[in-house]
Amino acid sequence: MEQVNPYWFIIAASVVVIISYFFNLVSRRTNFPSVLLLLILGMLIKSGLILAGVPSFNLDSVLELLGIVGLIMIVLEAALDLKFSKEKAPLIFKALIIALLSLTTGILTITLLIDQYLDSGMLTAMIYAIPISIVSSAIIIPSVVNFKEEQREFMVYEATFSDILGILFFYFTIESAHFENAGILAVSVLANIFITVIASFVLSVILIFLFQRIKTQVKLFLLLSVLIVFYSIGKLLHLSSLIIILVFGLMLENKEAVFDRFFKKYVVEEALNHIHVNFKLITLETSFIIRTFFFVIFGMTITLASLFDIEVIFLSVLITGIFLGLRYVLLRIILRRRFREILFLIPRGLITILLFYSIPPEFQDPAFDPGILFLTILFTSIIMTISLLHQKWQQRLKVIRKEHVYEVYGRFIPEEYVPGQQPDEPVD
Repeated sequence: MEQVNPYWFIIAASVVVIISYFFNLVSRRTNFPSVLLLLILGMLIKSGLILAGVPSFNLDSVLELLGIVGLIMIVLEAALDLKFSKEKAPLIFKALIIALLSLTTGILTITLLIDQYLDSGMLTAMIYAIPISIVSSAIIIPSVVNFKEEQREFMVYEATFSDILGILFFYFTIESAHFENAGILAVSVLANIFITVIASFVLSVILIFLFQRIKTQVKLFLLLSVLIVFYSIGKLLHLSSLIIILVFGLMLENKEAVFDRFFKKYVVEEALNHIHVNFKLITLETSFIIRTFFFVIFGMTITLASLFDIEVIFLSVLITGIFLGLRYVLLRIILRRRFREILFLIPRGLITILLFYSIPPEFQDPAFDPGILFLTILFTSIIMTISLLHQKWQQRLKVIRKEHVYEVYGRFIPEEYVPGQQPDEPVD
């Protein structure tokens, strides 16, 4: 085969990043998830390569590499969004309970459904069910920026907890397959968590103390590389090494509560703030790049014929309906107040695909069609988009009605009222 000029690869990769940036802008204006646009872009690229006569090539190894780094970046990004305080404790607790119950009930229900579909055993069905049951914080967080503060914070916490708990459930389920005795499994899991949490805390404190004293400009990617090394070593030692990433992110985001209280005399406050602000920025930028190429490459691996399979469509619709029904029941029981604004926010996304491609070969079943993942992501994202657009237009109509009232009854218009903004109630 004729060798392709490497500059074409550089141009193609750069163009994909530029397009992804514009997809983000479109997503902010329309609330249509950029994830779906990236998947469609990948499918179009695949079709274009086929039409151009370019031979197909195996992208599984690339997806696996992006998946490993993607998991690390997602957990780190999620942890850096979790700000704890006493005032927010009730809100955080409710978000945690709903995320936990949504995950567990969703996993159990979808496990039974997939077991009937695959007929390959409950354990394999559960390993496939966990990724589908996780809400995508990567889609939720940018989609709720215009919500009221309490609702926005609730959704950020819920989606973040769903990501983190879902990932931990997934790997614990896989590890549990190696234990036949439930008692040994429980002791092993608890010991694993305890050792990992203690090690994570110690490593995080040491890392932060060391890096706050490094004077060179180039140090944040060094810090990220050290975290990835610790994560990889933890995986090789069969530890729950994502906890290392989680603990580090939580300690850095809640640095006042941790370091000001226990290690204040060892902290260089200005340096620590610099690390926090810039490391958060680097995490966001790196996550953006990883997400971009992961979804585009995943789109290139999708077989279009499977998307028109009646059984695949039926299962995807049924799975989406189950998630909506479970969410309605949980929100009604736990929140007991208006929750329609957040009822339809159940998008699946990056974590779902990442964990799907992390399923070990011994648990993989060729009968499970990846089109189910794509269509579930598609349906849940479309439902969320319609809900957000409906709310946006409802808010706009309220503003128009109030503006009309003020125009008709001009004597009630407050002097500080600016047309185009939602005014306070008029006072005679």
